Amino acid sequence: MTYQPPCTITPAIERRLGEICETVGRLSSGPGQGENLRLRRSNRIRTIRGSLAIEGNTLSEAQITAILDGKQVIAPPREIREVRNALEVYNRLEQWNPYQEADLLAAHEIMMDGLVDSPGRYRTGGVGVMGGSEVIHMAPSAGRVPLLMRDLFDWLDHREHHPLITSSIFHYEFEFIHPFADGNGRMGRLWQTLILAHWTPLLAVAPIESMVHTRQQEYYQAIGQSTAISDSAPFVEFMLEAISEGIEHLGNDQVSDQVSDQVKRLVRFMGEPFVSAAEIMSRLSLAHRPTFRKNYLHPALEQGLIEMEYPKNPKHPRQRYCLTAKGRKMKTQWINEAGPRNEKPGIDADNANED
Repeated sequence: MTYQPPCTITPAIERRLGEICETVGRLSSGPGQGENLRLRRSNRIRTIRGSLAIEGNTLSEAQITAILDGKQVIAPPREIREVRNALEVYNRLEQWNPYQEADLLAAHEIMMDGLVDSPGRYRTGGVGVMGGSEVIHMAPSAGRVPLLMRDLFDWLDHREHHPLITSSIFHYEFEFIHPFADGNGRMGRLWQTLILAHWTPLLAVAPIESMVHTRQQEYYQAIGQSTAISDSAPFVEFMLEAISEGIEHLGNDQVSDQVSDQVKRLVRFMGEPFVSAAEIMSRLSLAHRPTFRKNYLHPALEQGLIEMEYPKNPKHPRQRYCLTAKGRKMKTQWINEAGPRNEKPGIDADNANED
């Protein structure tokens, strides 16, 4: 192996690498992580929607869900085909070997089936990388593509960096080469996800592509900056930020899925000022203190959604509680998902048989 993609490992890269590894370790060690099929499905849909939206596909997550369920969707035929192809490719994610060039070509053949003339084959003409309506990079000539891709996979096979860095460098180099006539963006993002999934299955379902979509202009700018200085560091820094956000989103989803309806109800009624247990019970229209502590207060404390004013003395006579930063974030997420509700004091289910 002689080819070494230029990448300066900056302090920002090292810092973000450590943060991501710590978060992945925490999430991977939690009970039942990676086994929730509902979350895997929803994040896979979010991933596909994000990656295709970057390329101009207008279908929503609801429409992609309908296509996945075999329902009829009224939309441009090409966009429906793009979604079906992407669903097929991501469903085979565990079958692909990220270090095999042949698998990349096979994945492209499925991803672009019915969308280009020669899916699964490298381009035979010149192409440029577009950033919106602007050409930000003219790719190498078509005659050099096979050799460049062989060099890139040879480097990947003898990788020395952490997979988080390696996958990001590969992603940038892939976009620089732009080996296909079309589908390079979605294939580059797919292959980075595949490399990461071989490091930890957790990242096979983290909605990283969705995070890239929300920062699409920065994505193109990072590509342009790396090309301008002939060093992929700016792009690696950007992708590590997107990966960090995707993992954080995944963690929030997992917390949300594990939290009981009682705890969610408590969090929705809580704010930042510290309040007493009696005040919280009054807001929730609860009268039975043992049930409140068992089903509401203690689970919320254990899951880090609320905190005590006197944590070193849990039985402090003036003990009060407020939302943590995590609790505030989850409260906003649950309100956005369900819509604001005009809940009024009344008889709670936990009170039904307590008198």
